[in-house]
Amino acid sequence: MEDMLTIAGKGYRSRLLVGTGKYKDFDETRRAVEASGAEIVTVAIRRTNIGQEPGQPSLLDALPPSRFTYLPNTAGCYSADDAIRTLRLARELLDGHDLVKLEVLGDPQTLFPNMPETLKAAATLVKDGFKVMVYCSDDPIQAKQLEEMGCVAVMPLASLIGSGMGILNPWNLSLIIEKAKVPVLVDAGVGTASDAAIAMELGCDGVLMNTAIAGARNPVLMAGAMKKAVEAGREAFLAGRMPKKLYSASPSSPTTGLISSK
Repeated sequence: MEDMLTIAGKGYRSRLLVGTGKYKDFDETRRAVEASGAEIVTVAIRRTNIGQEPGQPSLLDALPPSRFTYLPNTAGCYSADDAIRTLRLARELLDGHDLVKLEVLGDPQTLFPNMPETLKAAATLVKDGFKVMVYCSDDPIQAKQLEEMGCVAVMPLASLIGSGMGILNPWNLSLIIEKAKVPVLVDAGVGTASDAAIAMELGCDGVLMNTAIAGARNPVLMAGAMKKAVEAGREAFLAGRMPKKLYSASPSSPTTGLISSK
């Protein structure tokens, strides 16, 4: 039986979601996404052409919607109203597409989520028929509130967007995962493959990243590394790691029953 990631009733083989920004061109974007094995790709509506600019190169040509599930996001939005307006535009551009990623930022320096505005936008978007995956702080209470209002996935940050600092608070992530009845995906802060593996070993349902791949010296090679890391971390979680001990009273090589030298 395949271990599928299910979001809003649809199953995906890959648990790695990738962004499409910050690459040198759409060709590099395409090659990196293909190497990652991702089936869901995020697109910043305010920064990427998906039809708003007729006659200009479009991401839709590099990554056809027939092959990939698009996840329009509200990168660059600092208020609930801006985020709502942006996603309504995305729904028009993508012929009624309703799976979206909500992020409402608090300031342009840290890009930390503005949670009061995020909660406000989420409530409106869910009521408006969107299937909302939401970037949020690693606060277990607020993550639960977002789930209860109808968001289809919660996406707490591991560390600040674009920082590459990895998972700074695994305990809060574990609390969110323990209580959640919707998928929990780490969003923001992943810097390298080991960060992605740790997120999956903690029990996250998936990982979303952009800068960790696009900002690497070799984005396509890094995309392949991230694919393997997410898969390995998921398998390790399902396998169940051995308990941690200060020392072991049972050596891995038994001292009893040895062949006598006499």
